Amino acid sequence: MTRHAVLRVLVVALLVMLPCAGTAGAEAADPYRPAPGVETRFSQPGPWAVAAEKGFGCCDSTGAAYDVWYPAELGAGGVRHPIITWGDGTDAVPAQYEYLLRHFASWGFVVIATENQQTGSGIDIAGAVDYLLGRAADPASVFHERLDPNAIGAVGHSQGATGALNAMTNSGGRIETAVPIELPIQILCSTGAWCPDTSRLVDGSVFLVNGSEDVFVAPSTQPLPPQLIGLQSIRAYYEAIPPVIPKVWGTLVGPNHNDVQGRPGCAEASWPCTTGVYGYLGYPTAWLAARLLGDQEARQAFVPGSGVFFTPNPNWVNQIGSATG
Repeated sequence: MTRHAVLRVLVVALLVMLPCAGTAGAEAADPYRPAPGVETRFSQPGPWAVAAEKGFGCCDSTGAAYDVWYPAELGAGGVRHPIITWGDGTDAVPAQYEYLLRHFASWGFVVIATENQQTGSGIDIAGAVDYLLGRAADPASVFHERLDPNAIGAVGHSQGATGALNAMTNSGGRIETAVPIELPIQILCSTGAWCPDTSRLVDGSVFLVNGSEDVFVAPSTQPLPPQLIGLQSIRAYYEAIPPVIPKVWGTLVGPNHNDVQGRPGCAEASWPCTTGVYGYLGYPTAWLAARLLGDQEARQAFVPGSGVFFTPNPNWVNQIGSATG
């Protein structure tokens, strides 16, 4: 079977698996109930009041401005804040992810997001870090001597998930961790230079997150092996990550492609959205706290074999991970 024919089989198979989508305004029948302990802790807003500035600065390589969310009392108690650089999904803007990005900032992160709507290359996701650190070098800046340049993470949705991975892959170790949310399959970017390839990773760490109903853009599994058709599923992306890279994967039960845009439910999210952002708050924030803030309770949650992330949970499936590093 030729590669072209194999890809046609894949697309047909994935289309057959597509669920009947609800409306963007549909809300979950039951509120999301995080598991006790770490997930509950990090699902709640953190201890920092949050400030935000749209159009904080300009410009990225395309001329797009940056938005920023950050603890209102920057540096209180001598804290140096980790940086999270965010990647938007295709044709989306940071304001559509306001609830999630504000949540991250409430836990002590400074979040910067380009308004660029095509972030798959990762160039402008990485460039946002350079811009922020450049501002922090200015004694007149609110960020002066308030940031930790050695604690940087990249998070993104859809095309931005690809960009977050690419930004980390090409950072030379500068970006320590990536959280790709609803990572697209390779067939959707087969003609683009930004196609994600987790086998290229040589450092950093990865927490892959997808929703169980997002079976076209990022299905959990694929009908044919990666050796024939490439990385067309989250499982394939996970398995392609070299064993020396700390990695974890989990699938939220119920969410569709744009649930991460919930505020917190689906009323203001793009279609398709099923439940809202609830499940994307707890464990992703805990992962960032473990990796960038040194939170030991959060770190223990992702230890394979004993961490609470891997215990049975009605909200999550496919919880697997390797050595956490």
